[in-house]
Amino acid sequence: MEKDYFVHESSYVDEGAKVGKDTKIWHFSHVSKGAVIGKKCQIGQNVFIGGDVVIGNGVKIQNNVSIYDKMVLEDYVFCGPSCVFTNVFNPRSEYPRDRKKEFLKTVLKRGASVGANATIVCGHTIGRSVFVGAGSVVTKDVPDYALVYGSPSRIRGWMCECGEKMEFRGGNTAKCWKCSKNYILEKERVTRSS
Repeated sequence: MEKDYFVHESSYVDEGAKVGKDTKIWHFSHVSKGAVIGKKCQIGQNVFIGGDVVIGNGVKIQNNVSIYDKMVLEDYVFCGPSCVFTNVFNPRSEYPRDRKKEFLKTVLKRGASVGANATIVCGHTIGRSVFVGAGSVVTKDVPDYALVYGSPSRIRGWMCECGEKMEFRGGNTAKCWKCSKNYILEKERVTRSS
């Protein structure tokens, strides 16, 4: 049976992995048995995807990224080159034990973007349409639409779903200058309004 997705000849997709239509998996990547990848994803070169991973539709994972077990990337997530996701909070090599029981779930909500070389410490949720700046270290949950950067990262502003920075001037509402979506800011949380 012919595949309806592309896998470069240097890459491996283990039997038992599910890959959606029109997804492309480039050079030297490995998709483990049990992984679920949605439609129209772009998997760059030298990417590892664990077996207990769920990836939505339209996700872009750039080169040199490892997506470990217990991770969920919802639709249209972007992972920049060489960004890092951890899976155990306190790893040790001298004291071996079955660490898989200690893997912490990490979730990237729809439309979240993680910049190049950023690190996401395991066990956290990165909210909808969040922007994580390049080189940042995320050590806690990030609310929807936040712009975070630094080490450790902090909220530095708010982002529209279309990728433009929003300004809440003189009140708790904002309208994106580019796409005209409206937002409300209340108690350090942003939501879309109609």
